[in-house]
Parts: sequence; structure tokens; C-alpha cells
Amino acid sequence: MWKDPVVEEVRKVRDAHAAQFNYELRAIYRALKNEEAGSGRKFVRLPSRRAGTPEAADTRSAPSAA
Repeated sequence: MWKDPVVEEVRKVRDAHAAQFNYELRAIYRALKNEEAGSGRKFVRLPSRRAGTPEAADTRSAPSAA
């Protein structure tokens, strides 16, 4: 099977990053949040939406009603 070298490189970098945190998702999350906080940039936080509600539905790919 053919392997895309770009995809393989991304996977290698992702694995190395996760290994730094012993593959613990909470530790990876905390590190990313600390990096965000230290960046000085503004980040948009949107309110949560419940799954299954009309507001949560993605209408961009819905077929048009003709």
C-alpha cells in the first residue's frame, strides 16, 4: 500500500509530541492551553451546544428543500 510521505511525517511529529506527555490526553491538553495563554493572542470561545438540537445541526451540507 502506498504511503503519503507528508502524512507519515505528520504522524511521526504527532507521536513524538504525545510521547513527551506519556500519551496522556489531559497533560497534552494542559500544555496546549498553557501555550495558548502564553501566546498573547485572543482566542474565541463559543458557547456549547447540545447534540441533537436544531442549533447544533450543521446546515451547510444539508440538501436544499426544493
